[in-house]
Amino acid sequence: MTTLATNTPRDYEIGERGSLPVIAADIIYEGAAVGRVVGTGHARPLTSVDVFAGFAEDKADNSLGAAAAINVDLIKKGAVKLAVTGAVITDIGQPVYATDDNAFTFTPTGGVFVGFFSRFTASGYGIVAFDVEAYRDPYADKVRETLAAATLTLDAQDTGKYIFCTVTTVVTNPATAVALADCTLVCMAPFGTAQISLSPDAGDKVMGPNIAGIDDHDLVNTLATARRGDRITFTNGHADGPVVNQLVGAWATA
Repeated sequence: MTTLATNTPRDYEIGERGSLPVIAADIIYEGAAVGRVVGTGHARPLTSVDVFAGFAEDKADNSLGAAAAINVDLIKKGAVKLAVTGAVITDIGQPVYATDDNAFTFTPTGGVFVGFFSRFTASGYGIVAFDVEAYRDPYADKVRETLAAATLTLDAQDTGKYIFCTVTTVVTNPATAVALADCTLVCMAPFGTAQISLSPDAGDKVMGPNIAGIDDHDLVNTLATARRGDRITFTNGHADGPVVNQLVGAWATA
């Protein structure tokens, strides 16, 4: 290993700032959520298939240039006021996703993780804390889909999914012979507005931590306290019915 024998000035980036080369023939406007193109590393106005790279500090006009002809200056860490669809005061702590460079939502499906809702300011608005280097999407490790229906019957293809329920719904578990592992139902509705019920197959019961279960009875997310992020993760295959291995929020056999 060679140690330094003279002063060696280096190029440093301040931790909260950075830059990326811009794709060809495009403009990134000041304040835009910027996406990093996975296949090229270039920056562009964020799309649903990009990685969030920060917010544009200034306009970067590469409308007449080739790829990487200019860079966009980025704010990579901080807190920003955003319009987030459906935001209410009880959403503090919820992850926030972008579907383009100026559209933000709590629903992970089809979105790119940006940060966490840290303060409510008005209906549909709030402060979002973001840190490109440190923050991670809490729902990134499974297949994701959104459910906006009153009923759903699960099958083996729902193994390993996050299913985001935006309305009151009864989710029916299949017979114990059907392999179904590590399925998670997540409430994705404002506080006290939607309820998830996990309904076992006839003659089965839902069991889990301090839950003995009762045959033919559902495990229900209590409506009065239900909030975005309440969830249940379970596995099917036990002779008596599905077994819960994680609960967030208030749930009761009913």
